[in-house]
Amino acid sequence: MKIFAMLTRMLRAMFTPQICLIWGVSLWLMLTSNHALFEHLFNIYPWNAHNAGFIVSISLFFTFSITLWLMLLSHGKSARWVLTAILVSAAWAAFYMDEFGVIIDHIMLDNAAKTDTREVMGLLSWGFVIKMVLLGVMPALILIKKTPDRFFQRDAISVRLKQIGLLMLSMLLVIMPFSADYATFIREHKMVRMYANPTFFHYSLIKWTSQKLFTHHITGLQKTALDVRNVEKEQHHELIIMVVGETARFDRFSLNGYPRLTNPRLAKENVVSFKQVTSCGTSTGVSVPCMFSMLSRKHYDEEKALHMENALDVLNREGVKVLWRDNNSDSKGVALRVPYEDFKSPAHNPVCDDNECRDIGMLSGLDKFVEKNKDHDILIVLHQMGNHGPEYYRRYPDEFKKFTPICKTGRLSECSQQEIDNAYDNAILYTDYFLSEVIQFLKKYDNHRETAMLYVSDHGESLGEHGIYLHAAPYMIAPQEQTHVPAIVWVGQHFDYQLPQISQYANYPLSHDDVFCTLLTAYELKSEVCHAEFGWLAQNRELQEEQRKHLLPR
Repeated sequence: MKIFAMLTRMLRAMFTPQICLIWGVSLWLMLTSNHALFEHLFNIYPWNAHNAGFIVSISLFFTFSITLWLMLLSHGKSARWVLTAILVSAAWAAFYMDEFGVIIDHIMLDNAAKTDTREVMGLLSWGFVIKMVLLGVMPALILIKKTPDRFFQRDAISVRLKQIGLLMLSMLLVIMPFSADYATFIREHKMVRMYANPTFFHYSLIKWTSQKLFTHHITGLQKTALDVRNVEKEQHHELIIMVVGETARFDRFSLNGYPRLTNPRLAKENVVSFKQVTSCGTSTGVSVPCMFSMLSRKHYDEEKALHMENALDVLNREGVKVLWRDNNSDSKGVALRVPYEDFKSPAHNPVCDDNECRDIGMLSGLDKFVEKNKDHDILIVLHQMGNHGPEYYRRYPDEFKKFTPICKTGRLSECSQQEIDNAYDNAILYTDYFLSEVIQFLKKYDNHRETAMLYVSDHGESLGEHGIYLHAAPYMIAPQEQTHVPAIVWVGQHFDYQLPQISQYANYPLSHDDVFCTLLTAYELKSEVCHAEFGWLAQNRELQEEQRKHLLPR
């Protein structure tokens, strides 16, 4: 009896009311907010006699991890509000991980912070509200209103340290019998661990916050390509339109072999579709500033890029008249120093309906801009709404509803694969129409200007492959559906590079890294930054070598 009484006192001393509360919240989070984690885990390790032990072990490991993390965060009276915030935020993260299969990393959080009201409304649904209320708001209210005050008394440091030590020992004990399985899991299935909620979500939040608050701020604007020189010999001024696509996949363009005819208009034009182009990122916030920066994907840093001249700045400095028109969220800092026009509202865009303003409206009034700058080279950038998800059905007018039935909700998991594909492909069909109209606009000036169109999508999109929807997956593990993007070029009769020269590069490995030098080269601007004397898209070394062979005398 004395041993039992002593053991009871030890347990009471170690498991104080607050520690019991933390354990309760941890178990609740593990059971209600980690469906995506277990779904991906069971896809790799189906439940059977062989895998059962490891599955139980790793479930306990993640539970202990959550509990340990909450032990570090929650102390005394502040635990009431800390645990409340964790319950609500974990429910938010769980909904988007469960619904779209996305990972809540620091890039996804940055996208969320930059999301405008229209995008937020597109992501809201009754399913979101219900899940937030049941899994987040109600437990949080119970914790705030119904939990006795004794659960928020501060524990002795020795008690907390014993709990932390016990948890770390428990984690070690559950790992030891399955060390080989853990080694394989850690090495080969990093993506699954990123679904651990709220631990990875909190890690991402800390990383995002530290990047925003503690990054090294560079003073002034760093000049780039200072040695640039214009070697133009032609008498015609350039008129180039660059279309920055949104969320378009390479494999959904019939120009690239897709069996559905999603590019009927472009198929009638003399265009080159590049087959091996990869994006700089998997989100607009990364890809758009990265593609206009001279920094490569491997060296791209948001803070550094914001304080460096981009391609538009260099062109503007060299006398090119630049205009950015935007039907998306914004230019992500690219067009801060050039004329910028917002086409997301009827105030500027004359082609709007009940759903939204259309990309085609960005062509309105461009003739006036060209006429105003008739004695100058011109670059016009059109930033599309394109295929922005998850409400693909809103991205096109009814007359482009060619493929039916379509998914008519932002909750893609409620739609069949065919409905999702149809809605997405209809939006590609509308982009085909938009790009063909851009070409028709340029043809009007083809006799007395060097005209060209360059279309590049910012990133791709997952449409349910591997249970993943949307985009913004961490680049190192992102599926090719999010990184393999379409790129299309059309050129007029006076442009320096004609289709036979360009088409030879259609199957070369290219990327957003090539955009900076592509733009400089198109305006006959030479710089050691680009080594552009060897042709179109010349940043690629393999291209340079190939072009050099053509230039050598035989």
